[in-house]
Amino acid sequence: MTAAMPAGPIGYLTSQYPASSHTFIRREIAALRRMGGLIATYSVRRPADAELVADADRAAFDETGYLLPPPMLAFAIAQCAALLRSPLAWAKTARLAFRHRAPGFRSLVWAVFHFAEAIYLARLLRRDGVRHLHNHFANSGATVGLLASQFLGIGWSLTLHGISETDYPAGLLLPEKVRLASFVCCVSHFGKAQAMRITPPGDWSKFHLVRCGLELDALPPVTGDAQQPQPGGTIICVGRLSPEKAQSGLIDAFATLAARHPGWRLVLVGDGPDRQALEQQVERSGLGDRVEFAGRLPERATLEAIARSDLLVLPSFMEGLPVVLMEAMALGVPVVSSYVAGIPELIDHGTTGLLFPASDWNALSAAIERMITDPAQGRQMAAMAKQRIAAEFDINRAVVPLAARFGFTSA
Repeated sequence: MTAAMPAGPIGYLTSQYPASSHTFIRREIAALRRMGGLIATYSVRRPADAELVADADRAAFDETGYLLPPPMLAFAIAQCAALLRSPLAWAKTARLAFRHRAPGFRSLVWAVFHFAEAIYLARLLRRDGVRHLHNHFANSGATVGLLASQFLGIGWSLTLHGISETDYPAGLLLPEKVRLASFVCCVSHFGKAQAMRITPPGDWSKFHLVRCGLELDALPPVTGDAQQPQPGGTIICVGRLSPEKAQSGLIDAFATLAARHPGWRLVLVGDGPDRQALEQQVERSGLGDRVEFAGRLPERATLEAIARSDLLVLPSFMEGLPVVLMEAMALGVPVVSSYVAGIPELIDHGTTGLLFPASDWNALSAAIERMITDPAQGRQMAAMAKQRIAAEFDINRAVVPLAARFGFTSA
């Protein structure tokens, strides 16, 4: 049943907003506003200056309320005002904060912080007239949002994205978050199933599929060329350089192809804790002139790099529903990905791209070589993939189920 139109704005809270890796949240908010929704944005942490390259990100920063770094006097005033105005709600929220945590002393300390942040957030929400609060990701930011909404007695909901939200410690707290939520969005059927796995069946009706979406009209033109068998080309991989993204396996797979396809190169876009180890692996493999570490790029530059490439590869061990795959498919760039989590909901093997069993680097190598040696097939799959994205992942369509939950209707 669709909720009635709220009297005030919907609040959006994330741990950091805006964030270069979570531009889909900004797009979702913009789409809801185009439908007539009033959205007020809040963030636990302020982004670093490096996150504020795009005009849209700077605009989002200017309109967002931030909890940290802590304005100590404001925090103290918020606590005193809350205790004087609503002592029973303050006590109940404090009790929930100390109960809704993982075991251990460290979690106890964090519960104190989460409670303080929640009471300050509640003051901002009340000031802005927010009548419902929505979180992305079931992390500590969601805990703060849940506590603030419970203190104010307003509705609260969240969007789940990946398996990390059903693993420990987030998974330990997820059933209670679901119990207290008005509704829960899941970006994939796989993610929805994993959340249902650890929640009582009585709460399953709260789960709803709401895809992340792209602004298709804003995508850059494609400049890669897969019209003829290529003496050379570019393989791109976009993601944080960290163990779960499995770039090391991709480098191994690429190394087995390097001699047979000397004109091809690999570009890794992103940064992270594995960068030094990956650079050393590249040097040991003798691929120093064939593999480029592009670092973290702004959103537009990343999209342009994908558009210039001939193939996007995602070798991850763990994912949710990767937006970068959607972007490559929407751009008409052929894709190869590991068969994990919600990815098969995006890629139909052999029709809209190629899948390989995660960690099977021989299979990955074979899939890449198939794309290199049969560009006509890659072009055909890319065309089908582009249609697939337009049909389900255009943001203006993808946001409709969420807008209905909020009570927004298209003008």
